[in-house]
Amino acid sequence: MTLEIAVKNFISELKGIRNASENTISAYKRDLNQFVEFINKKNISDIQAITQKHIRTFIVELNTKNNSTGTISRKLTSLRNLFNFALRSDYIDSNPLKEINNPKIKRGIPETLPLDSFKKIINLIKEERGESSLQKIAIFELLYGSAIRVSELCDLNIGDINFQSETLKVLGKGSKERIVPLGQESIKVLKLYMTKLTDRSKNNSLFLSSRGNRIYPRYVQRMVKEYFALVSDISKKSPHILRHSAATHMLDRGADLMGVKEILGHENLKTTQIYTHVSVERLKKTHKTSHPKA
Repeated sequence: MTLEIAVKNFISELKGIRNASENTISAYKRDLNQFVEFINKKNISDIQAITQKHIRTFIVELNTKNNSTGTISRKLTSLRNLFNFALRSDYIDSNPLKEINNPKIKRGIPETLPLDSFKKIINLIKEERGESSLQKIAIFELLYGSAIRVSELCDLNIGDINFQSETLKVLGKGSKERIVPLGQESIKVLKLYMTKLTDRSKNNSLFLSSRGNRIYPRYVQRMVKEYFALVSDISKKSPHILRHSAATHMLDRGADLMGVKEILGHENLKTTQIYTHVSVERLKKTHKTSHPKA
């Protein structure tokens, strides 16, 4: 069995049996295609001929190209899943990654946007009074108010909003659906925005570009970056900052960690716990600047 065919079959399994999202499939394809190119340069085609030594040489190459620890870890995870699939499918007798561990990732504390800065953005958009201003406000309200991912926002259809139950149906990672609460401000903004839509059929995209197509992540990223630059000097200006901010602000106000996990759609509680560190750091800063004995 050639490596290229094994990769092709693995991707087919991701699409079919595992029902992985397009983003997940694209990430696997990038990582595995890079490994295929590396192996081809070694004049190897059979997946059975790949050894632990080849994997370690690949890691060395990734390091020399200044890939981050997180990137290397992700690529090794992609390879590990491929070779586990190959082992299950009897393409190989043993997994060459069996004794290779992913490098430990030192997770940084995510940056957040203060609530006042978020409000400034909304006010700036309101001052524009253009046709697209209502859509922009609705996008910001959902990214922050419901703490959804930018890909989840772009996939929203009109029928995913339930004003009666005040909830939003979200298609998350791995095509898993979850129900997210809608805040009163988000409901107000969405109702006003939807009065401007000419066709409110349930299966229609909630947000459209100026060309009438479903919006895409890059479209939202550019917009968010533009407004972030006007109100904040944080280094990373991406839609994900609004998700980080929402999670942190909920925990700051006493939200239950498990509840925040469900809202964010995290599979692992450890992923959500990073936001508790942000809250603790805020408390330390407040104590340091305000307490007379600090």
